[in-house]
Amino acid sequence: MRHSIALVTGATSGLGYAAARLLADGGWQEVIVTGRSLAKTKETDAQLADETKKRIFTPLELDLNSAASAKSAIAELVKRGRPIDFLLLNAGLVPTKKRVITAEGVEASQAPLIGHHELTVGLLKANLLGPEARIVIASAEPARGGVPMFKYTDLPAFAAKYYGGDQTAAAEALIRSGPNVKYSPNTAYADAKLMIAWWAEALARRLPSGMAVYAVSPGASNATNVARNAGPLLKYLMIPIVNLIPGMNQTPEVAASRYIEASEFGTDVSGQFFASAKGKFSGPMELQREPHLHVRASQEAAWHAVVKVSGADLSHPASLSAVS
Repeated sequence: MRHSIALVTGATSGLGYAAARLLADGGWQEVIVTGRSLAKTKETDAQLADETKKRIFTPLELDLNSAASAKSAIAELVKRGRPIDFLLLNAGLVPTKKRVITAEGVEASQAPLIGHHELTVGLLKANLLGPEARIVIASAEPARGGVPMFKYTDLPAFAAKYYGGDQTAAAEALIRSGPNVKYSPNTAYADAKLMIAWWAEALARRLPSGMAVYAVSPGASNATNVARNAGPLLKYLMIPIVNLIPGMNQTPEVAASRYIEASEFGTDVSGQFFASAKGKFSGPMELQREPHLHVRASQEAAWHAVVKVSGADLSHPASLSAVS
């Protein structure tokens, strides 16, 4: 992979900001930083340039809650005409106690995946990803299961109970938090992160030869907005306790370094989900082998549900490989 142009979503704060700094330190020639507000993104650009003493940052407005914003961002990138070698889909949202549905009709914690899908598909269709491009999308440990208080929905069972076994319809219901979905912020968060892991593996089957995608959990970090949006139990009891336990938290730079590490992985592990070892939220990341992550029917259901909700499909253009 060339170390020429990288794009980081959600770069105005937290892990995205830390990742942009790490990319500058790693010798990247240009780092495109995105945020919902162009003014804030320009401010971030200037701050990063001042801190790193490098004039390699360029701002790009991108609101992942808005299909129109994604299209506008893609149009701007087409205008610039420079292929991206590393696409870091970092932006995320932690659900609040009360269910929030975006103007696009998507449950708030699922919205970043929809926006990231629109961006990725748009870049692929415009041939704006380099021939050996790497795509890293942020997931989290609850996707693999076994995290206290964060239980993901059993998609096949949910589909069998309410949708005649149609996992795509069931996945769409989770994305929209529609009928038959009993909302819980922790479950919504786990479902969103699992949907990302499935989406990544489905995308891997559709990428041109030479490109690769990985779902990566950055692990626990005090830079994320978990505390800001968490319910009282998490915000005032669990998170403060976890922050005091050695090895259960890490700096933004250490967390973001997982993204950079994954960007150097090979195509042999494209589509895979990498996270902390079982029972941990920091330290070396490992390829996750839990069976539910690797059910192809669930992966394809997630992909087709995202396509339906977003309206963005690869449509098998000549430059892209067919699904094997």
